Amino acid sequence: MARAKGRGFGFWTLTFLVVANMLGAGIFTTSGFTLVSLGNPWLVILAWLVAGAIGLCGAFSYGLLVKQIPVSGGEYVFLSSSGFPFVGFIAGWVSLMAGFSGAIAYAALALEEYLPGNLPHKLPAVIVVVLGALAHGGKKSVGALTQNIAVGLKLILLAVILSYGVWSMGSLKWEGNNATLNPAGGSIILNFAQALVWISLSYSGFNAAVYIVGESKSSHVVAKSMIAGTSIVILLYLMLNVLFVVAPPKEIVLGQADVAALAAGWIGGGRFESFVRFVILLALLTSVLSMMMAGPRVYGKMAEDGLLPKIFVVQTSRVWPAVSLQMGFSLILICFGSLQDLLGYLGLTLSLCATASVLCLFLGAHQGAVKGWKAVPPLLFILATLISAILLMIRDPWQALGTLVTLLLGAVVFLFLTGSRLRE
Repeated sequence: MARAKGRGFGFWTLTFLVVANMLGAGIFTTSGFTLVSLGNPWLVILAWLVAGAIGLCGAFSYGLLVKQIPVSGGEYVFLSSSGFPFVGFIAGWVSLMAGFSGAIAYAALALEEYLPGNLPHKLPAVIVVVLGALAHGGKKSVGALTQNIAVGLKLILLAVILSYGVWSMGSLKWEGNNATLNPAGGSIILNFAQALVWISLSYSGFNAAVYIVGESKSSHVVAKSMIAGTSIVILLYLMLNVLFVVAPPKEIVLGQADVAALAAGWIGGGRFESFVRFVILLALLTSVLSMMMAGPRVYGKMAEDGLLPKIFVVQTSRVWPAVSLQMGFSLILICFGSLQDLLGYLGLTLSLCATASVLCLFLGAHQGAVKGWKAVPPLLFILATLISAILLMIRDPWQALGTLVTLLLGAVVFLFLTGSRLRE
């Protein structure tokens, strides 16, 4: 089912799509909250490293899945084609409500935190989402070109930030080596698990390329792009977090949403802080653009299967209905949610959905397709994700409430739709 050579999205477009999905709001907002939970900047770095290893296992696992099921649609397709239509619909519902709509809302709200001045609350977030829908509601070639240019520029500017930060460190006194704070209440193990779930949101974009595999050159290119994109992002995350939480005084960044800009201000003064804010605004904008590109393909596949109205089927000349649906749900979440409301909900919901998908390698129609050493990364991903999720729910059961509500709503919608089809 691989596409003919020369057609479809290639390796670099797909890799940039993965990088853009991952290099979003999470890295620029999570570390300040994580420092409160763990109390030690080096534990924060360790949490990002462990979460990155889990994400890399997930990228490898999804590469195996997409080779077995080279069809656009992500988790919905993986689970449905493996013989679990109900769970597949729930996964598609999660993608609609959390995976893309929630993540787009989170990125747009984070972008608002980094904007200078006192603009009307949530208006900038709404504008960004609408612009993202306009960029990807037309011809897909225009959206892909815009995506590649923006991501390439973002990577260059991030390299400039890292280079200047490293150069400046020689004349600054690092605070992270001798400043340990009291962690938040509770066991350090439970706090670390909470941090992993929070940080998992920043790595959840490792699977972005699978949503458009049907428009790619081949499933093998998709698999390689996920490994490459995830590896690039892990290195960037670790280096950026050294600047964010290890270098500056902890009272500057502790619990702050705009942690990156505040750390930059300490490192290089007001001009450097303004430059970093500009780069982060670009990063968050490209994150919204990339999710607007990938998400509608899930709803399009569900529409093809009769689980959504046919108008949402994605065609070469008509993408706007699915993009408009994506935009609508994102705007609703922006109006009724906040950054802290969305962080735990998105991390937990998306990690559980990804785990269910990777289980398809061992259950259902495709069980036994993965053997030997290739089965190790999927098993590690499943175990690590489930253990972190369980420990998080032990620490704070209320964080699971949003996830539970989402799953129950998905079940109700599935029963309603299937019941309507039977009555017809």
